[in-house]
Amino acid sequence: MKLQHRIALISVAAAAVAGFVYSQIYIHEKNRKEIKEVANELALTWKNQLHLNAEQTQLLEDAIIEFTIKKNEIINSSLGIEQQVNKLKTIQKSEYRSLKKFLDDEQFENYIFLNKQLTRKS
Repeated sequence: MKLQHRIALISVAAAAVAGFVYSQIYIHEKNRKEIKEVANELALTWKNQLHLNAEQTQLLEDAIIEFTIKKNEIINSSLGIEQQVNKLKTIQKSEYRSLKKFLDDEQFENYIFLNKQLTRKS
């Protein structure tokens, strides 16, 4: 194969990879924006329910975004159902540890209670 053909082939491959990377970044940013909007609404709802201050509300919004992305990655993975459930349980434990860092005991207990009530209604 001539050097010119190799360079052309490498250029085409590099352009394809660059296009793929750009599309993934674009899709990820679009999804992140949607998640951020929903997380903001949820955080404001929890702010009223749990009587959170501004700092707690922002930390809760950040946690909602972080753990929603992690949960979505697991749900959209090719893992079997049992593996997904186990990983989601692990993520939930991590989420609760994170929430306990900035919610007081009463707020955290109310969060758990209200969250269970919401999931039972669903």
